[in-house]
Amino acid sequence: MNNKPDRNTENLEVMYRHQETVKIFESKNDTEIWAAFNRGDEMAFNYLFRTYTPLLFRYGCQFRVEQEMVQDAIQNLFIYLRGKRGDLSEVHSIKGYLFRSLQRELLKQIKLDKNRVRLGEIELEGLFPIQTSAESNLIVSEGAEEQFNKLKVCIDNLTPRQRQAILLLYEEGFSYKEIAEIMDFAEVKSARKLVYRALTTLRSLMTIDQKKK
Repeated sequence: MNNKPDRNTENLEVMYRHQETVKIFESKNDTEIWAAFNRGDEMAFNYLFRTYTPLLFRYGCQFRVEQEMVQDAIQNLFIYLRGKRGDLSEVHSIKGYLFRSLQRELLKQIKLDKNRVRLGEIELEGLFPIQTSAESNLIVSEGAEEQFNKLKVCIDNLTPRQRQAILLLYEEGFSYKEIAEIMDFAEVKSARKLVYRALTTLRSLMTIDQKKK
């Protein structure tokens, strides 16, 4: 008689263990979770990997690189973090820290890509297309698909940095402080100014579009 559990049973056990892990860590704040991970807690590592990998993948795809590159970058990031456990600094926003780390890894890979020229504002022009859903916080009214599509066209006319700031604020829900850290600004007010300019430009573009009717 074969007592070996079938694949479905194994999958259910994995799902159950993950649910139990989530229950343990969802009541903790980011600082506590990160501290547990830094101490070598395997459950904390699994929680971080399963919780943030989908979010990191979605953000990484905004860089308009191959999905395989994004997946490799995420894997490399977690391998690096796992190897540095015990030496990592305190983290208050895990999502912000991981986004910033993934961004640096992807930009490094883009810079090494022989198909790209120097890395700068011009080369970043195609990045951050803001692939939002119709339920985005940017559009709050129902049945606003036409308005949403027009907004996307206007967003495409923003600079890459402005598009990134809008994405981080409205789609990912980051604070201005977190945006400043992710975008490597020295001061939070720089992030505020960037978002303000982006929104001002968007209002102007939307106004021009309305006048064309």
